[in-house]
Amino acid sequence: MTYADPKLVNNGVNTEALIGARGAFEQMPAAASFTFRSACDWIEGTYSRNVIGGFFGLGEEQKRRRTFSIESDHPAVFAAADRAPTPPEIVLAALASCLTGGLAAVAQHRGIQLRSARAIVEGDIDVQGILGMDPEIRNGFSAIRVTFEIDADATEAEIAALVAQSQKRSAVFDILTNPTLVEVSVA
Repeated sequence: MTYADPKLVNNGVNTEALIGARGAFEQMPAAASFTFRSACDWIEGTYSRNVIGGFFGLGEEQKRRRTFSIESDHPAVFAAADRAPTPPEIVLAALASCLTGGLAAVAQHRGIQLRSARAIVEGDIDVQGILGMDPEIRNGFSAIRVTFEIDADATEAEIAALVAQSQKRSAVFDILTNPTLVEVSVA
């Protein structure tokens, strides 16, 4: 496939900097090791707030320009106050955001102008697992579906290739589809 010049499109992604970072990480692989973190404080009931500020990367602690917060709760049908999305919904939002951001970056790199892009993500969960009603039913999603609606200066095949490359490089897709070591402890 032949793509347009990435400099002629504007999807808001600085692919030159990304390619430059890739080259720098090839020269100094240790700088590519990042540790992201979130601190979650219980507020009351099933309501909590995560605070996200700094992270470790490029060999040292990094500060964000501002601190971010993500709240979580459960809906009223679970006898909760419904003040924020559920943790599983936040996971779906993370997947959608990761895939959509990747899509924009790949499109920019390939010189494809996006006019609009939307990821619709659905996840199926049987709450009998969470409630301990049946040990054979898992606590998490049994299936997740992502549907993209994309309007771009590209053929259907080029759009499909954008989505495939975004999926291939998505950290959140990888987290959800491959086993990840998770350690839980009490300080």
